[in-house]
This record gives sequence, C-alpha cells and structure tokens, in this order.
Amino acid sequence: FGLHASLTLSAETLRKCADAVGSDTGFHIHVAEHEADEDDSLRQHGKRVVQRLHDLDMLRAKTMVAHCVHIDEAERAILRQKQTWVTHQPRSNMNNAVGAMAFDTMMSEGMPICLGNDGFSNAMWQEWKAAYLLHKVAHRDPRLANGADIAQMAIYNNAALATHFFDAPVGVLKPGARADIIFADYQPYTPLTAGNLPWHILFGFEPSLVTTTIVEGRVLMRDRQLLTLDEAQIARDALALAPSVWERYGRYATGQ
Repeated sequence: FGLHASLTLSAETLRKCADAVGSDTGFHIHVAEHEADEDDSLRQHGKRVVQRLHDLDMLRAKTMVAHCVHIDEAERAILRQKQTWVTHQPRSNMNNAVGAMAFDTMMSEGMPICLGNDGFSNAMWQEWKAAYLLHKVAHRDPRLANGADIAQMAIYNNAALATHFFDAPVGVLKPGARADIIFADYQPYTPLTAGNLPWHILFGFEPSLVTTTIVEGRVLMRDRQLLTLDEAQIARDALALAPSVWERYGRYATGQ
C-alpha cells in the first residue's frame, strides 16, 4: 500500500489507510528523508515519524520505509523490533541535499537495509557507487560504507526483500528459483574472486557491460538487442508526449 510521507498525510488520511488494509498487507512510505518530516510530526502529532506509524500498526514485516536519514536511536529500535525493511537511496539523497543515513550504524545493528533509487534512475551499479562514496565524504571517514556491506545491502538484502514478496526465491541460481539473470562482458585486469567481487562491481562494472538479460526464463535482451520492445518507437512517443506533460505539471505547480 503506497503512501508518500508523514508530512503530507493528515491524521485522518493516515488512519483511513491503516484501517483500509488487512494485517498481511505492508506499506511503502518515505520516512525522515529531511528533518522537516520529523519536525512536522512532532509539531502536528507530538511524536516522531516512526512512532506515529508504529502507533497505527503500520510497521510490519511487509512494510518498506524509504530514506530514514534523520531517524534517531529509538526509532531504529522500533524498526528493528518490527522487522520493517529500510531502503537507502543515496543519489536521491545527494540530489535533494537531505543528508546521509547512519548506514554503518544501522548495518551493525542488524537492520535489513536494501538499496533503492527513489526513481532517480535504474542504473543500479551507479547506485552502488554512490552509496559507497556518500558516507565517506559526509562523515570524512574512508572506512565507512565498506564494499562488503554495500554488496550485502544491494545483493543479499535486496534478494531477501524480493523473495519475501514473491512466490519463488530471487537472487540465487538453483532449481525452483526465478530465472532472473544478466550477462556482463567484464574483462578484469586483476584476479576476480568471491572475496573481492564487491570492489570489482564498484570500480569496474558499468551498465554498458550488460549484454543479455533474462527474466523468469524469458530472454528480454540478447547481445544488446531488445527482443520485446521497440526502443526507437518508445523514444519517439516519449518525445511527442513530453511537452504536454510539462504543460500539465506547470499548471499544477502554479495552481492554474
């Protein structure tokens, strides 16, 4: 059940959302992306954002909370206790200049942090790189956001989250798992091992290396040729539609 953020949801709206779904349904919501989210919740409701959601029983094993840049220790404890998924969007956070989540602290506490993008773009290896660099510069500490932790978040935690929602394992190659596979034409200049794979991905992999993609056993791209989409036609349609989208957004933004 998708929501935006605490500061855009009144008490009545949030209550109706909480009451509208069964106990097996989770929520997706931005949490404390900026200090304004916490400030608004404290001013309007007398509690911090995570506590507000917790009081409405919206923090569940199927709930995903995005960002969590400005949550405090008590809020982290609630999220751990409720086994709520946290998603990290480093490029979006940099673009919006909202700060950096306490990544290393959350990972050391065993919080299930996953890697997302907040719609910034779908080049996920670039998101890896951003996560690896953001926390180092934000805290002026090169030891933060270790490559192994980035891989844990982006590979294993993301796969665990997807498996939690789908009816077959994701992110593994074994009988019965979803056959979601990519082939990358990567030629390493130093030995590639299980131990140094995260750093090869961080410093060597680029989206252009992907040659073939398979989703649930269906080949969608082979040798960099899309098999199920007309890319040129999609580009033409997008170019034709963009001006009307901009116009509608302009009217909305200016209240016309």
